[in-house]
Amino acid sequence: MQTILVLFGGVSPEHTVSLRSATAVLSHMNPIDRRILPVGITETGQWILFGGTDYTDIQNNDWEQHPDNRRAFLSPETGVGLQAFRADGTLETIPVDVIFPVLHGENGEDGSIQGLFRLSGIPYVGCGVAASAVSMDKSIAKLIAATTGVRQADWDLVYAGYYQDDPQAVCERIQTRFEFPVFIKPCSTGSSVGVSKVKRAIDLPEALEQAFRYDDHVLVEEFIDGIEVETAVLGNRKPIAATPGEIDSGVEFYDYESKYVTATSSYYIPARVPDTTLDRIRHAAIAIYRALGCKGLSRVDFFVTKETGEIVFNEINTLPGFTSISMYPKMFEADGIGFTALLDRLIALALEG
Repeated sequence: MQTILVLFGGVSPEHTVSLRSATAVLSHMNPIDRRILPVGITETGQWILFGGTDYTDIQNNDWEQHPDNRRAFLSPETGVGLQAFRADGTLETIPVDVIFPVLHGENGEDGSIQGLFRLSGIPYVGCGVAASAVSMDKSIAKLIAATTGVRQADWDLVYAGYYQDDPQAVCERIQTRFEFPVFIKPCSTGSSVGVSKVKRAIDLPEALEQAFRYDDHVLVEEFIDGIEVETAVLGNRKPIAATPGEIDSGVEFYDYESKYVTATSSYYIPARVPDTTLDRIRHAAIAIYRALGCKGLSRVDFFVTKETGEIVFNEINTLPGFTSISMYPKMFEADGIGFTALLDRLIALALEG
């Protein structure tokens, strides 16, 4: 019997997305010869061993009130596993074979929780501490990805302290270096949280202040007139990349609302680009994945320029979405690897180390 701890929720702006991903993962995970432990982290940081069997309670955010829930925590002591409180206040120790984190963004995708996993000595799905941390910070990821020779959008970094000292000077620097529109992005969020497309200089302060709500350093990025294309990467020492898919957001850019709230976006697998471009995207994704030291899984996002068909690296996500509309599982499904089989592969890769 294999015991798998599926960890979801988290203290993160992407908490709700994590609940949706976890519902899909738990619903598709093969339960044969497995004990599956759904453990949620609330938005205030409490760990709860979910006592229910209806995983839609997680997606609907009703899971915290289940009467059979138990407070729990993962021990940092090597080889101990999950500690769950009984009704009488005593602790039950539950050995864990594999941890499957379904945590997006801050405190789940940035190396923080991976450090705890490493201390626990339990194998876990996904990238290690260093790869998670550098991939989460878009500015560091861009510096490392540049070593592969793959083109990126021109970019600059703005620190909160510099902006607070002289907002006008920062805005003038952006206007001097870039043509509008530009994108303003928190360096360490996903799901387009805090991202703005700025068309006029007068709108820069509002966009910067919004981004600084989520991070103390913010990326200013050149606008690329291109098709949004992404691929899913799977593996440790010999990673493979799925058939790239294309996102048509139906809006000006693929923001949080169009990803998870509205129904404006659509997707195409394979992406509507030449086969040679699909191959180049796969190769570029694997090169960036390896340069960043990733393992297990990541989704690598690109633009294909409309004018010349050039590939431009956008960003990497080390714990991509697993919701019902997420591209990562859909791209592998298009290649004949279904959701359940994909989860089995990820667990096997975690055990492989």
